[in-house]
Amino acid sequence: MQAACRIKSIGFIAVLTLGVLLFAAGFVPARAAAAGTVELYTPYLELSAPPGESISYSVDVINRGSSTASVDLSFDTKGNNWTYELTAGGRAVNRLAVKSGESQTMNLQLEVPLEIDKGAYSFQLVAGGSEPLPLTVHVTEKGTFRTELTTDQANMSGHAESSFSFSAKLRNRTSEKQNYSLQSAAQPGWNVTFNSGGKDVTSVEVEPNAEQSITINIKPPANITAGTYSIPVTASNNSTSAETKLEVVITGTYDMKLSTPNDLLSTDVTAGSERKIDLVVANTGSAQLKNVSLSASSPSGWEVSFEPSTVEAIEPGAEARVQATIKADKKALAGDYVVQMTASSPEKKADAQFRIAVKSSALWGWVGILIIAAVAAGIAHLFRKYGRR
Repeated sequence: MQAACRIKSIGFIAVLTLGVLLFAAGFVPARAAAAGTVELYTPYLELSAPPGESISYSVDVINRGSSTASVDLSFDTKGNNWTYELTAGGRAVNRLAVKSGESQTMNLQLEVPLEIDKGAYSFQLVAGGSEPLPLTVHVTEKGTFRTELTTDQANMSGHAESSFSFSAKLRNRTSEKQNYSLQSAAQPGWNVTFNSGGKDVTSVEVEPNAEQSITINIKPPANITAGTYSIPVTASNNSTSAETKLEVVITGTYDMKLSTPNDLLSTDVTAGSERKIDLVVANTGSAQLKNVSLSASSPSGWEVSFEPSTVEAIEPGAEARVQATIKADKKALAGDYVVQMTASSPEKKADAQFRIAVKSSALWGWVGILIIAAVAAGIAHLFRKYGRR
């Protein structure tokens, strides 16, 4: 009996001694939050958001108890397949210590899925044994797992030698980063290239719920005829794709010919004199030529003028007559010279090279004859005067 009493006394003293030692070391554990002593607060209990949106809640964890509370944090998705994260101080957290009468701020990041139906979705944020904080998100529209390829202007027109540049947006409406291959289904002969970030590309990478700007450059074939052409363009990978159709309207081809009525591109002229040449400007294309101007490149000291110098319009298959006047330099030596004439419009130009043969002036010929005759007469006079001696 006395031995049993000694054992109980020794046990009590040991426990008491351990308690004193722990108190002396300053070890006072935070107590778990008692029911009703911890409160969760956020002003935004119901929010509206579209698919793919990221929602951030700032939540205060308030300790209304008389001692420091250790609060376990959890989030109940109510069976909804949404992604969330609880953070405090920039780090993920699942437990907080809150002093008596104070509060700690935590953050709840909630991601609305891209593939989701329109409607209201309920959740609960729980801190220990406190009353759960109910949250509701109203998804404003039905979301899908899709890719979008759009352009503000899908139709352009121009002549056969035009280049067409379309601006497009490639949107990744999925929850994963996507690498898209860019392709076109244009007819043979069409040159279609893609540009992104100032570089020619054949594929682009787009982050989840993000978009990428793309420039689509299109060049028609050399012998294209007037008409409307559809250029399908796609951005695709193994899991998702999008297509847009671009339309190019070719108004016609621009071409012209500069020549003479008999296609003869040579003539002659006397130095210092003029020569008039009849020119034919022919529209050999399928579109109207406007504001066709005439110009020339000639040797130094030569003058070339045109009447008229500008033709307002030439219909397809039609011709315009122009007269060129060439004035050779009076000091030009006898020989062949080249004068290049050009007919040009804003869309097309045509050149013709004329070989001009310069002849010596007849006046100098007569002068030469007179000189020869004078010399001959002088010699004859000398023979008559001195020949008898």
